[in-house]
Amino acid sequence: MARIRTRILSRVKGDVTTVKALVKHPMTRTHFITEVTFEHQGKVIMSANWGMGISSNPYFSFKFKGGNKGEPVKLTWKDSQGDAGEVEKNIK
Repeated sequence: MARIRTRILSRVKGDVTTVKALVKHPMTRTHFITEVTFEHQGKVIMSANWGMGISSNPYFSFKFKGGNKGEPVKLTWKDSQGDAGEVEKNIK
């Protein structure tokens, strides 16, 4: 199993929370992320199915309504070789 580093940052301003994430992953033709999911308060707030067309070390950002300082946002991912990762950080 590969060691893949994942970073996530989320900040709330008013009633909108901005989430930014970076997954250090090679994203080669034979080893790529297939699924990404973000959760807040036990609900999926963003999910994506990816393929080998995504660049290495993908960075992405999105916004959602709701969220309060101190509440966790969780990122999980799976890849084509059975590796998976998860990181949870509190909203700032």
